[in-house]
Amino acid sequence: MSGRTGAGLFDRPATPLGTWLKIASGEPVEIMAYAGFDFVVIDLEHAPLDLQTAYRLISSAAALGVVPIVRVPDTTASTIQKILDAGAMGILVPHVDTVEQAAAVGRACRFPPHGVRGAGGTSRAGAWGLRPNAEYLATGNDDVLCIPQLESVEAIKAAPEILALDTVDAVFVGAADLSMSMGSTPVSPDVLDLIRSAIEAAHAAGKRCGLAFGGVPERAAQAVRDGCDFVLLSNDTTMLAEAARNLVKAFREADG
Repeated sequence: MSGRTGAGLFDRPATPLGTWLKIASGEPVEIMAYAGFDFVVIDLEHAPLDLQTAYRLISSAAALGVVPIVRVPDTTASTIQKILDAGAMGILVPHVDTVEQAAAVGRACRFPPHGVRGAGGTSRAGAWGLRPNAEYLATGNDDVLCIPQLESVEAIKAAPEILALDTVDAVFVGAADLSMSMGSTPVSPDVLDLIRSAIEAAHAAGKRCGLAFGGVPERAAQAVRDGCDFVLLSNDTTMLAEAARNLVKAFREADG
């Protein structure tokens, strides 16, 4: 498997389990840590979170022993650099369809000569300038995870080339967008075949493939048995919404 582990995320004995964070508050990341999640993905693509909020959530997650990964809203090197200097241990990049796009993202995650990330050793990632520069640079090149998100048939077909890049550590299949692009559903046989091919491509490259499953842990467990390497379940907003709805429903039924 790929040598980068994202603060030891892929060194753990159990399958890494994460969830999405979409609420602009510190309490959900604390709750997820106490609940036992291994990592969180701070979602700057589909949630109204800004860079400053992500900065605080990254810090809270790391302090609680949860690996902070950020799904960036775009693929620009400046966005990725700010997120990494904020202390994120991984970058999840949506809608990477080609090996050229993946290569650009990978370069943005790595310092020269492996990439184009600028040095920012006075940031949190550099312990405000107190971390030795060699250690700061080594951590950026050797530990931070770069994870392109494959969400189209084109992306799945390009998976072997994407995974062959030294700067890419894993892929994540966005089954919802993949199935929508095909006019299908995430559980249809044609979509499942593509997911299986992405997993096989990852393993052939000695790397990992992840998936998200909403609030269906049984499906996630089956996917792990089928070869998936890391999973995400639900998100903070949906957990709150479902708990609230179930509580109201239970009361109405009991109240007769």
